Amino acid sequence: MYEFLFFFYLYSFLGWCFESAYVSLRTRQAVNRGFMRGPFLPIYGGGAMMMLVVSAPFQDHILLTYVAGCVGATLLEYVTGTVTEALFRVRYWDYSGKFMNFQGQICLSSTIAWGFLTILMTEVIHRPVQRFTEMLPAGVLQGMTLLLTMYVSADFALSFKAALDMREALSGLQAIKKEMERMQKRLDVLIAVADQALAQEREELHGKFRALHERHRQLRSLNFYKRRLLLDNPGMISARFRESMEELKEAARDHMRGHGREH
Repeated sequence: MYEFLFFFYLYSFLGWCFESAYVSLRTRQAVNRGFMRGPFLPIYGGGAMMMLVVSAPFQDHILLTYVAGCVGATLLEYVTGTVTEALFRVRYWDYSGKFMNFQGQICLSSTIAWGFLTILMTEVIHRPVQRFTEMLPAGVLQGMTLLLTMYVSADFALSFKAALDMREALSGLQAIKKEMERMQKRLDVLIAVADQALAQEREELHGKFRALHERHRQLRSLNFYKRRLLLDNPGMISARFRESMEELKEAARDHMRGHGREH
């Protein structure tokens, strides 16, 4: 169990290194890629473990290893993407523009790549990692794994809460926008009528507007984890709350620009 967990953390870290370096080079700015704040991308760790498990029965047959990797890793990617979007109302990757994609969660080019990565993992990467792990004393391996488990669990819990809070902000901002539009139409009518008898209703609407503006301000106020979640995943989208997502991204960018001016 300790060895299995250690592999998961190691490949989550290596996946973070690869993904962050790739996105940083592409965007020409330093990006700490991923769902968590620490240097771990669990989708890579899970993908690596999936590759090792599904390819284990076919270690002597490279073609079947390739096929097993394509199927297993693609299923993992689809399930992870679907569950994440259902839970948080956001999508961390989107293949909608790719050839032969399914629901934007998986696509043909990604599946092909997963197969080759499985061969690379089983034939090249994992063998020296396995030998290194076997050289470690059992107590050292267990201690390292326990420390990593505590750190990753705490980081994941905080990131998970930030993602749930952001889901609430997305839905809240959209609801506020609709309510303010409805109230504005009513207020325009009341102002046009200019009837003294309606003065109290106009004043009540102004009070509700002020309350909604304050709620809007609170929802746009992003803590450290939510800001980093938005800034570190520039491709993150929300089909259901598209406008609210752009508003939160802009709020995160505004904070960073203001922080930069302060320094």
